[in-house]
Amino acid sequence: MESYLLTYLLFTPIIGSVVILLLPKGKESLIRWFGVAVSTIAFIISVVIYFKFDSSLSVFQFTHQIQWVKSLHISYSVGIDGISLLLILLTTFISPLTLISSWSAIKKNVKLFTFFMLFLEAAMIGVFVSLDLFLFYVFWESMLIPMYFIIGIWGGERRIYASVKFFVFTMAGSLLMLVAIIWLAVYASNQIGYFTTNLLELYRVGPTVPHEIQRYMFLAFFISFAIKVPIFPLHTWLPDAHVEAPTAGSVILAGVLLKMGTYGILRFCLPLFPQSTVLYAPYISVLAVIGIIYGALVAMIQKDMKKLVAYSSVSHLGFVVLGIFALTPESVQGAVIQMVNHGLSTGALFLLVGIIYERTHTREIAYYGGIAKLVPIYATILMIVSLSSIGLPGLNGFIGEFLILLGSFQSQVLGSWWFVIFGATGVIFAAVYLLWMYERVVWGKVTNPKLESLKDMNARELVVLIPILIFIVWIGVYPNTFLSVSHAATQGILHTVSSFTFNFL
Repeated sequence: MESYLLTYLLFTPIIGSVVILLLPKGKESLIRWFGVAVSTIAFIISVVIYFKFDSSLSVFQFTHQIQWVKSLHISYSVGIDGISLLLILLTTFISPLTLISSWSAIKKNVKLFTFFMLFLEAAMIGVFVSLDLFLFYVFWESMLIPMYFIIGIWGGERRIYASVKFFVFTMAGSLLMLVAIIWLAVYASNQIGYFTTNLLELYRVGPTVPHEIQRYMFLAFFISFAIKVPIFPLHTWLPDAHVEAPTAGSVILAGVLLKMGTYGILRFCLPLFPQSTVLYAPYISVLAVIGIIYGALVAMIQKDMKKLVAYSSVSHLGFVVLGIFALTPESVQGAVIQMVNHGLSTGALFLLVGIIYERTHTREIAYYGGIAKLVPIYATILMIVSLSSIGLPGLNGFIGEFLILLGSFQSQVLGSWWFVIFGATGVIFAAVYLLWMYERVVWGKVTNPKLESLKDMNARELVVLIPILIFIVWIGVYPNTFLSVSHAATQGILHTVSSFTFNFL
């Protein structure tokens, strides 16, 4: 039974999305409740997996394999380690909350919207559980379709431009990855006697690829994942996608989709191509630090709250990439927990921007001012979430950033404190742009008479945000609950890298 749990988890939203299409039109309330129920069931299954998971093991657990294309040794092969478990929990936790948050915001084509959201959830889970590169690629590409339509149908005025740009950028990177997958599988056929895309077999073959070939395979995988993160200078699609997407799309995009890039780097680039990882780590870390500073500086000058939060993602994910390529236990653990932290904090920020936008139909910072007197509950929650995104001790953001900077400081691969010094400025800049935004929106006198009728958060909105606040505080106060889950997996990846690159480390 346990070996089928991941399959149950994966097919729950797939089957739910198909049933949605069969439900009659005009039953929007039924469709909404059914979508929330399906995604909640997926969350319950992921919690069951969490309690059955043995965090002391670095091997993949709950593995399930069925032969798919026998002649090419391609299979439906799934399994998880501690890293993928945390991201699955994040995905299944965020998904029902986003569906609830869209209750009043999405009024047209509710049936189609709910279908795409469940289909997107299935694709994201598929990415995190795949142990076959062909299967991974199928889910990776499948994710593009629902997000393209979510932005293109329910987005803002420039939604078509934003959705096409998102699709083209991601597809371009995906094609590079597809070439590298085929190249690696063909190389494996020369080594082990048959073509295969099974990840566990390729883990044994990848590190033995001659370095003059391995570096090109690494770059093909890395560029594909770097676009998804996104790493500077491949980030230009992100602000457009975030600003034009509906609130639910922005939350999923920031909360989960961007983590698929950093997850891919950890799952594939490091263990498959360890020598190239060490070779390129300092250069990639330079891009990460540039992204930290650039994202923060551009966020400072934004007039649109949603665009400010979008550029903050470029900055925060620069920390994650820096932590991964510092290649120390502390930094990689920090990177993993920061993926979760960013999903919670930035997802909550997009929810909060969406809540105020529903009431006023504008995201312009200058429109607001003094709303603490009018919506005190909203102002309080916005303050907590902003402080968590800044990295205040006692909240989740601090743990990830502290571990990343500590591990980067100790890194032999980076070999310089300057990465930490420049990276740490991102924490200062984050305080500047988030606190300045908060001060202009919340404090002072109410100068805009249109705000006088502004209503505070309702029960549905509190139901969405309070669970996120609980985890923001939980991770900040007792992070070991989550760090212990990924510890063995990160140690296993670092052991693979060090065992093949002992001359570097």
